[in-house]
Amino acid sequence: MAYPRRVAGRIRESDIAEVRQRNRIDEVVGDYVALRNAGGGALKGLCPFHDEKTPSFNVRPTHGTFHCFGCGEGGDVIKFLMKIDHLPFVEAVERLADRVGFRLTYEGGGGSVRRDRGTRTRMVEAHKAAAEFYAEQLRTPEAEAARAYLKERGFDETAARTFGCGFAPGGWDKLTKFLLNRGFELDELLKAQLVKQGRQGPIDRFHRRLVWPIRELSGDVVGFGARRLFDDDPIQAKYLNTSESPIYKKSQVLFGLDLAKREIAKRRQVVVVEGYTDVMAMHASGVPTAVASSGTAFGEDHMKVLRRLLMDDDAFRGEVIFTFDGDEAGQKAALKAFEGDQTFAAQTYIAVAPDGMDPCELRLAKGETAVRDLVARRIPLFEFAIKSILAEYDLDSVDGQVAALQRTVPLVAQIKDRAKRDGYATRLSWWVGWQDEAMVVRRVRESAGNGGTPGPAGRRPRQQAATVSDVAHPAPRDPGLLAQREVLKAALQEPAVSGPEYDALPEEAFTHPAYVAVHRAILKAGGASSGLSGPALIDAAAAYTPEGTVRTLVSELAVEPLRAKGEADVRYIGSMIAAVQENLVGRQIAEIKSKLQRLSPVDAADEYRGLFGDLVALEEYRKALREQAIGGAD
Repeated sequence: MAYPRRVAGRIRESDIAEVRQRNRIDEVVGDYVALRNAGGGALKGLCPFHDEKTPSFNVRPTHGTFHCFGCGEGGDVIKFLMKIDHLPFVEAVERLADRVGFRLTYEGGGGSVRRDRGTRTRMVEAHKAAAEFYAEQLRTPEAEAARAYLKERGFDETAARTFGCGFAPGGWDKLTKFLLNRGFELDELLKAQLVKQGRQGPIDRFHRRLVWPIRELSGDVVGFGARRLFDDDPIQAKYLNTSESPIYKKSQVLFGLDLAKREIAKRRQVVVVEGYTDVMAMHASGVPTAVASSGTAFGEDHMKVLRRLLMDDDAFRGEVIFTFDGDEAGQKAALKAFEGDQTFAAQTYIAVAPDGMDPCELRLAKGETAVRDLVARRIPLFEFAIKSILAEYDLDSVDGQVAALQRTVPLVAQIKDRAKRDGYATRLSWWVGWQDEAMVVRRVRESAGNGGTPGPAGRRPRQQAATVSDVAHPAPRDPGLLAQREVLKAALQEPAVSGPEYDALPEEAFTHPAYVAVHRAILKAGGASSGLSGPALIDAAAAYTPEGTVRTLVSELAVEPLRAKGEADVRYIGSMIAAVQENLVGRQIAEIKSKLQRLSPVDAADEYRGLFGDLVALEEYRKALREQAIGGAD
């Protein structure tokens, strides 16, 4: 509803006071900033006038004032609206009057003459009238294709009304004539980007397209988005948007934010999707925090708007969830999180729909529950970016693990939060299947500390065998290797007792390269079941080792006493073999858990269930081996 005024007239002072009184400052500010109780009758939030991490913006509803202790801005509800929307004093008062339905009186002109032309208020009024025009056109026969498009995507009339869907009719100047007849002037419409100059005069900006109004936080329409419907449309672009104008800044406006703002502030969560119908599908599926950028990529200015609603500070950590395909473009977008100051990266999540579907397609194909599940299955952005890279490597092979670590260790090192960096370094070792977590954490710290990009080759993983000629001599008292050392000693000193159980041990049961080489040599000599014993078995095994550490180790193990408290009998040797097997099974369990970490129980349900079944069986086997190992060692 428009309230006129004369250019030379002044708003009556009593009316200004009435506007202040009728517009609660906490309600007006609440359209732009999430506020929480600060005690003493005050509310506080993140200042919309400068960047800050801790709320210093205070509102006193009983006094009708606001003040930011960070930047010094302050005043009443009129001053707030002037500052936030860049309005002159009179327009701010008029807008607040419109908000509560109060008719202003102008001294020196009365209340019947028109407002200034070309003001922000006039442009907003023109957009409001255009939105009403487009919505009315959606019900005409010409708009059948637009209605069919919405219906095909699962949206009824109620959904169309909620989001203000409309139709831009054919012809060149139907909207232009409509707005001119409503009292708007051509210069105003051109400035507002509702109309443009054609070859033979002013024409509408959109023709024969489905239209969505784009509203700012306050709910005012400031622009439009329009989708191509007809094959003979001369403009090939699928979507067109209003060009930037004094009231429409693409980098600061998000489609659906006017509807989502309350839930975003309440839930401390926002879901960012890519298109208008995706927003509609999310809301229809019970995700009322969904928004989308309009005509430009989601950027820093968009995040500043959302931060004020999320109350994104040290005490309240909101979530920003992006939904996009897990393709190269999605990975590239995720990797950007490691650049810059990472202000929001730690709170950012990714939700990737199956089969490359967008939320609208997912709702049509699998229902609204699937859309809600998509959001529920979100994963941290850092995790998504890292796993996207790991997917390029064969993590079941040592070579693949090494290559994956060389690529991702420097990436994790870029995480600026030290605690999170160490946490992701540990997770990286799990995801890759690398047994030495401490080594990965150390290499990440080293890379973060010196700015370099060292790979993880500083220390070999236990499962990676070096050439036997250059292996290090294992420490005899290494607690992690005692059982392996005892088993090798038993095979060389008590082959008749060790027998087939020892021979059945695979090379992977031994984790030190020297012990692997000794075990391999014993098996090549015929194993513990060969019938050889004493010097004959030792000489036979030594023949399969090169000069150096391993040959010396065979001789050493052949004479070093077993650590049994009593006689090294079947029970003791069996317990040592069980301990070695238990260690091997433990590593196999870790590998399965690593694979499960990389799988989605929804998207790869059969493989996930199969691996989980294997995990349960191995856990039972490991338990039995542990009991045998402990029992024989007593």
